[in-house]
Amino acid sequence: MSDSDPPTRPLLSVSIQPVADDDQKKLAHALSRLADENPIMTVSTDSTDGRVILGVTSESQLESMCDQFSREYEIELLIDEPRVIYVETIQRASEAEGKYIRQVGGHGNYGHVKLRLEPSDSGCGNQFINETKDSQIPAEFIEHVNLGILEAAKLGILAGYEMVNFRAILYDSSFHPEDSNKMAFKFAGSIAFKEAARKAFPIVMEPVMSIEAEVPEKYLNRVVGEMNDRRGRIEGMEHRNGSVTVQATIPLAELLRSSKHGAASYQMRFAGYEPVPHGGWNRDDGAGVTANKPDGPRTGRGSASAELDT
Repeated sequence: MSDSDPPTRPLLSVSIQPVADDDQKKLAHALSRLADENPIMTVSTDSTDGRVILGVTSESQLESMCDQFSREYEIELLIDEPRVIYVETIQRASEAEGKYIRQVGGHGNYGHVKLRLEPSDSGCGNQFINETKDSQIPAEFIEHVNLGILEAAKLGILAGYEMVNFRAILYDSSFHPEDSNKMAFKFAGSIAFKEAARKAFPIVMEPVMSIEAEVPEKYLNRVVGEMNDRRGRIEGMEHRNGSVTVQATIPLAELLRSSKHGAASYQMRFAGYEPVPHGGWNRDDGAGVTANKPDGPRTGRGSASAELDT
């Protein structure tokens, strides 16, 4: 699941807050303008402490925004370390049934759906297809089935990351003429999606980057060794005039690790998503249950544009 297209969703999240409480309104205004200028950027609020969470595609985008906050809006910010945004997806097709049947104070709630879940191609987004006949379910309930699916997908199945690249097909349903309502079908859609996703071999995916590094030949072995330590794959090398151009693919999480010294500079671009490898996953970001039991990724300070250690 890898491609060379630009990212269509944020790859990094970072928590920010103004140093001065009086700057909260200024920050809100600045974020509204920046969101218009950067369609892939996302803005949300941490429910625990009220901090603003930015979703960005790169550290360079984050640095540019922070410069705008300071230079144009005169807002001084406290900025946490950026964290990689993982996603979840499914590997196989599956089917599941969702029923929401409740009796509350004499009023009933009845929603019943059957879903087929299939993987879709990267970049196609999540799709919802209704294959039921007109007589099976009133039209006003169908969109709420989709809403239930989308809300469940936002929370993921394995580790609380958004589930992406799936096709949800509503192929069967039933309703009660008196007890059915929109919320009942929303809950039924969510229940069916979660059950189908659990049976569809879900995995956690991480963003990976293609890098091209210019390395003096005398440092080549050390640089290649560090790339290997960062779970990198060497894709090719080209020797010229005492230096070597190394092409490699490295998880973004590993490129966030700090680097203090180096004789290799590199260019970087988004390459796609790949499954997080199996093994132990020691995380400190409150992701929830362990997923894939992967090795790393390790979070750390530093810049993705930092030089490789030598």
